[in-house]
Amino acid sequence: MREDILQYIWKFQYYNTNDLQCINGESITVIQSGVHNVNQGPDFIEAKIRINHTLWAGNVELHINSSDWNRHKHSADNNYNNIILHVVWNHDMEIKDGNGNHLPTLELQSRVSKLLLEKYKQLLESASFIPCEKMQINISDLALMAWKQRLTAERLLLKSENIFKILQQTNYHWEETFWWLIAANFGLKVNSEMFKKIAQTLPQNLFAKHKNSIIQIEALLFGQAGLLEKDFDEKYPEMLKKEYEFYRKKYKLQPVDGELFFLRMRPANFPTIRLAQLAMLIHNSEHLFSKIKETGSVKELKTMFAVEANDYWHYHYIFDEESDFKIKRLGKQMIENILINTIVPIVFCYGLHHNDEFYKEKAIKWLEEIPPEKNSITKGFEQLGYSNKNAFDSQAFIQLKNQYCNHKRCLECAIGNSLLKKDDVKI
Repeated sequence: MREDILQYIWKFQYYNTNDLQCINGESITVIQSGVHNVNQGPDFIEAKIRINHTLWAGNVELHINSSDWNRHKHSADNNYNNIILHVVWNHDMEIKDGNGNHLPTLELQSRVSKLLLEKYKQLLESASFIPCEKMQINISDLALMAWKQRLTAERLLLKSENIFKILQQTNYHWEETFWWLIAANFGLKVNSEMFKKIAQTLPQNLFAKHKNSIIQIEALLFGQAGLLEKDFDEKYPEMLKKEYEFYRKKYKLQPVDGELFFLRMRPANFPTIRLAQLAMLIHNSEHLFSKIKETGSVKELKTMFAVEANDYWHYHYIFDEESDFKIKRLGKQMIENILINTIVPIVFCYGLHHNDEFYKEKAIKWLEEIPPEKNSITKGFEQLGYSNKNAFDSQAFIQLKNQYCNHKRCLECAIGNSLLKKDDVKI
């Protein structure tokens, strides 16, 4: 027995409630089991329990064994002064509270279905993609949709925590914060941190002075990335190098520490190509975040990011190595990646910061209009029969897998709850 399942059993009253009695024979009626307390102190607060003919209001503490009360030294802790009922799995000794009075105790061991415990054991011991993969799930469509809504909101809140940290660094400058985030997104997972460092050394007000020159923008980005430090055979990179040397001295710039990675990447994702596309985005736009948060549709957003690198890159993937002609346009999949991982989270965060439901609802609505992500997690849920219609669904599944399934938090999951529901576990 684990204390988390005992708390779960008490919270949802998944035990035989007929003829409840304390260890000493006093009758018990649970009117309110209390509010689960996740902070310091008793497990459940604000409970209402009738013992014999007296109604008590206070807190409930749960333990596997009664003796755990003494082991945890609760009698000497003022947080446990108002315990009206001690709920235990196994009663192994009489317990007195801090005032020396016998603590009313309810033992649950004989009142809980073995089927419930067996199901929970299966979930904990499962090594499948998700713990409940091999179990029959009976959750309603309505309950599943409500759960996915919560999961998606949780994921956006998690991403907002990171955005708030960046906002503090930029003194709550939303455009600058967006610049850091969008640069990191262009770097993808492999080069994300390096791209972010580059953005941090090249503030928005600096680019405002050079936005009309794609050559100067590229020189600044490639120079800070440390990609202009050698001698080149071709004229274009040599020109970028000279431009960068001039502005490096003028603005007292230093290339960022770190290394950009090319290995095991598709050429279209090479950091050189992504930096060139990022340069064109800067060249084509200003006050981009302000425009984004006032945009109405996903179609408009996609148009904003439909950029292509300048002509040199149509014949190159890296400097000094010519390749077959191919327009280096930001692809559909990459644009959708940016929408899901940068645009939606920062607009949601903006609504959160300003307590404005309009922006939060807009961000979630956008997820419903964006095609679903395709990765090992979403494919795993699809193979189990779950519908993955849009990015709203895929974000929910990623949150579910990473934050619940991987940590066996089945008791906090609506799907896990449907497996352990009371109708199936009566004794």
